[in-house]
Amino acid sequence: MPLLRHCSRLALLARLALAALLAPATACAQPAPARTAEPPLKLAPRPTTAAITDADLMTRLYIFADDSMLGREAGAEGSVRGTAYIARQLALIGARPAGDSGTYFQTVPFLRRIVSPRSAVSVDGTPLALWTDVVPTGGSRSLDGAEVVFGGVQGEPLAITAAQAAGKVVLLGGLASGYALPAVGPGSPLHDAAGVALVVSDETLARTAGAQRRPRVVPPRKPGPAPLVVQVSARAARLMLGRSPDGAVVGTAGRRLTGTLFYEMEPAPARNVVAVIPGTDPALRGSYVALGAHSDHVGVASAAVDHDSLKAFNREVWRLRGAYAGLPELSPEQRAAIRVNVDSLRRLRRARRDSVYNGADDDGSGSMALLEIAEALAKGPKRPKRSVLFVWHTGEEKGLLGSLYFTDNPTVPRDSIVAQINIDMIGRGQAQDTQGGGPGYVGVVGARRLSTELGALLDSVNRGRREALSFDYRLDADGHPENIYCRSDHYEYARFGIPVAFFFTGLHGDYHQVTDEPQYIDYANYGRITRFIYDLTLRVADLGHRPAVDGPRMEPGMPCRQ
Repeated sequence: MPLLRHCSRLALLARLALAALLAPATACAQPAPARTAEPPLKLAPRPTTAAITDADLMTRLYIFADDSMLGREAGAEGSVRGTAYIARQLALIGARPAGDSGTYFQTVPFLRRIVSPRSAVSVDGTPLALWTDVVPTGGSRSLDGAEVVFGGVQGEPLAITAAQAAGKVVLLGGLASGYALPAVGPGSPLHDAAGVALVVSDETLARTAGAQRRPRVVPPRKPGPAPLVVQVSARAARLMLGRSPDGAVVGTAGRRLTGTLFYEMEPAPARNVVAVIPGTDPALRGSYVALGAHSDHVGVASAAVDHDSLKAFNREVWRLRGAYAGLPELSPEQRAAIRVNVDSLRRLRRARRDSVYNGADDDGSGSMALLEIAEALAKGPKRPKRSVLFVWHTGEEKGLLGSLYFTDNPTVPRDSIVAQINIDMIGRGQAQDTQGGGPGYVGVVGARRLSTELGALLDSVNRGRREALSFDYRLDADGHPENIYCRSDHYEYARFGIPVAFFFTGLHGDYHQVTDEPQYIDYANYGRITRFIYDLTLRVADLGHRPAVDGPRMEPGMPCRQ
């Protein structure tokens, strides 16, 4: 699941966790007890069966979220490995390919981007050093000949006008830590600027430089140029403005830049995986219940961290936040006060340096649940009357791009899809992860927004099961600050009026961290949810009619609002 905000929270967590290595042994964040009752770090795979079992899910997830998958970043080698594993399993299961040209794959165009070594920029003839004075982070406009203007302080409402910013490089003063990227799209005062320069600390600049020096996989360029966004040092900011930004008035004119910073691009296509389990009813098999999950995650960190130290740190952060998504972030002072008892950690186990974002829960759990359901439908005793369409979307972490591409370019008629069931992060949900969590816990989003009938089917299926689930609808509330309805792949189907149901056990302390690994999954709850979704899929597939759409429909091109 992609991040809601553009910020340096994840890097801050890693930095503070590394700093915690120097903390005294009397620290407050205690290590977890020895994990004798938890699954191991590695697991030998076993053959799976037609039944959906906790052991089968564990086998699949340990393969899919292994370090060898390199974090499965869309368009990178790890994503190729992950999608190849899914396709091989579909062939073994006997699912019908439904991608391009009779394959399981639908190619989604991505690009590999790297800052050109020919980039150079100067202020009135004084060069700014690439990587130590200025680091580009996105955008495409040239800075050559552009004047600098002070636009205010990051994190505060923009006071600069569109007329003041047009064609200029807007310099935004720094925060105490990290940075805050303002909106630069249509409607923003910065939309017509040549660039946006964010003043950051030397530490933040060095961290960003480390990330930007490496090739990055990005979506295709959107139509039209965008302001070039850069991070700059305090020295560069003084040169650009001709004075310190501290105390500067919005609209203060600075100096002129020459040269520019630019990227070199090469194709790096990613791929959706698409398969069908055909229905048995001649009158219904031409329509589909779609099941989706995203196969991609966020790749490999630019630097390794101590796994157990970060795990203990994140657990303490989550405890202080109340273990529930939507509560406010801790202040920098609260974070800085957390210390990890590293001496005790080392008595339990040796240090383990970790740099791979394994994405076991996000969204290895959903991806492997889909494989288990596909195997159960293909080999089990019950066959659906209506066909079931399985799509493992790529690029969800880059802005729902795989599901956007699939719904714009479906490999089955779009109006033949009667409902879409999306799974993104169903591997946790314990009480220590989520407020109200525990056995049977699962969050449900969107099930009644377009079709009250689909929502009623969820309740009906759940009432008839021995392993009844506890549905949590809090994250489905209109205007919820986490905006979950708009943050996963189901939304790209809902924008076309297709009823959706999204299953999700909540954000947790390992979300988008290198500590999101298979050993921390609650396999009993994971299996319970997967078997429920299998039952729900059969119920919708066997309906003699489409789930009725009685909720308000949206325009496909309009921004999503929860």
